[in-house]
Amino acid sequence: MQYVLALDQGTTSSRAILFDREGSVRALAQREFDQIFPQPGWVEHDPEQIASSQIAVAVEALALAQAEPREVAAIGITNQRETTVVWDRKNGRAICNAIVWQDRRTADFCESLKAKGHEKLIQQRTGLLIDSYFSASKISWILEHVPDARRLADQGRLAFGTVDSWLLWKLTSGRVHLTDASNASRTMLFNIHTGCWDRDLLTLFQIPASMMPEVRSCSEIFGEVNVDGAAGLRGIPIAGIAGDQQAALFGQRCNRPGMTKNTYGTGCFMLQNTGTRAVSSANRLVTTVAWNIGDTTEYALEGSVFVGGAVVQWLRDGLELISTSEEVEALAQSVEDNGGVYFVPAFVGLGAPHWDSYSRGSIFGLTRGSTAAHIARAALESIAYQVADLLDAMQLDTGNTIEELRVDGGAAANNSLMQFQSDILGVPVVRPAMTETTALGAAYLAGLAVGFWKSAAETAGNAKDRRFEPHMPRSPAAALRERWHEAVSRSKGWQKESAM
Repeated sequence: MQYVLALDQGTTSSRAILFDREGSVRALAQREFDQIFPQPGWVEHDPEQIASSQIAVAVEALALAQAEPREVAAIGITNQRETTVVWDRKNGRAICNAIVWQDRRTADFCESLKAKGHEKLIQQRTGLLIDSYFSASKISWILEHVPDARRLADQGRLAFGTVDSWLLWKLTSGRVHLTDASNASRTMLFNIHTGCWDRDLLTLFQIPASMMPEVRSCSEIFGEVNVDGAAGLRGIPIAGIAGDQQAALFGQRCNRPGMTKNTYGTGCFMLQNTGTRAVSSANRLVTTVAWNIGDTTEYALEGSVFVGGAVVQWLRDGLELISTSEEVEALAQSVEDNGGVYFVPAFVGLGAPHWDSYSRGSIFGLTRGSTAAHIARAALESIAYQVADLLDAMQLDTGNTIEELRVDGGAAANNSLMQFQSDILGVPVVRPAMTETTALGAAYLAGLAVGFWKSAAETAGNAKDRRFEPHMPRSPAAALRERWHEAVSRSKGWQKESAM
């Protein structure tokens, strides 16, 4: 056994990365898949395309490394969280498109739950705030709006899963309907204190318990690959599952309370390890399962930004200001500053710590002198501002001042963004030599389950690539953030007001 294969199923692409025993990448394959926008604020994926693209890149990664299935000790899965798939157990087909975590169609339903006073119960049991971001309201919507869904659910025919469960079902030809504790904790239906689906919440959302997958730990054997079209993977055990942000926390070796990481992906996700204590947030963050290994569950505080790196995709595909995402750094650095332009990328509302489903993307401070470069710079700066808002809330909740912020994800490769992030935060930002920490975390969890690595201490550390120290004086940094907060306040409630 020479390798562990990580399946990294993200919001915009499916990737497969083959790691060796030292934690080095031996092969990587990636395919983008379609983003479906049926209405403003709605975001969907084709579940079959998710599965087929993920299987294809897994087979491709092994082929690139000229590796045989017998050389792969295990497969680890990490995935976009909260995205909701419902399928028919009888034929194995999804009954509708997957509703993506970014989707806001259930915002009004969630507001009605708040108005009825359910928020305290849900936060106490799940650690989450009521929001359409999480899976529960998406399942309810599917049962109420997809023809025949309610009848099939009542008959026990339908299965629900986040993307990890869907991939597990497909990879095992429908033999396994399981999930792990980290993904379960993102549904708004899982009691993070008892480790079980909460019957009261299932009743509240009118979801039959028969739809729910069995919850297992993050590091154990879930099943073996046995599916047509993936002969190159047949027989490999699937032995690790974690939601993408929990996997990144594990891959960054943030294994002690207080250690904090931020992932710059489609969104931005900051997690702080709180150990075996589930810290309740008073500042609109969420409490989540970090991972469960054996009999031990560790928790994290999390803040989620809905649009992080996706703002660069929008500059590329929506405005066509750049041809490739990599061009944004040079364009942004072609001007000395943002020229007074502030960009609030609330395309699908605002996440933590605002939780405003009705906010919409806004650009403020435009003048005749504003250029594409100013907009690009404001877009990049918006990522750093949103992350700073998360860290403020996290430090208020814990009373701790972090010593450094560990970073990963695609946009972490942008040097100017990381320097600006450090300047705005006033703390060092540490980037690892290998930013594929999400996949690495999934690989570690799978490898530990089958003895590829004997203990977490034996897993290879991730060497530091660069440490960005803050250089901006605190007064101008505070002034920039004050203007950012003004821009955010003006973007809030836009959709609700325009609909009245």
